[in-house]
Amino acid sequence: MANSKSAIKRIAIAERNRLRNKAYKSALRSLMKKTFNAVDNYTAEPTPENMAVIQETMSATYSKIDKAVKRKVLHRNNGARKKSRLAKAVAKVAATAS
Repeated sequence: MANSKSAIKRIAIAERNRLRNKAYKSALRSLMKKTFNAVDNYTAEPTPENMAVIQETMSATYSKIDKAVKRKVLHRNNGARKKSRLAKAVAKVAATAS
């Protein structure tokens, strides 16, 4: 256990940051799964509605990734890799659809 006041404060801050980071990462994983599922649905049934769902979820995911990078939850290269992976999956589906 911490003996000094500053050490106790650092423990509290670390816990607060850990919970915030955990929430961001969990939301990010959920959004990425949602986007990949939308891509799979579009592959199975290529309709304009399904493409709209892909664009909507991808936009939300990009936004969350950018916010996580801005708040230093993710390293910027990690964020870029995640965005690239999403873009690659959507581009692959868009190329086969047209």
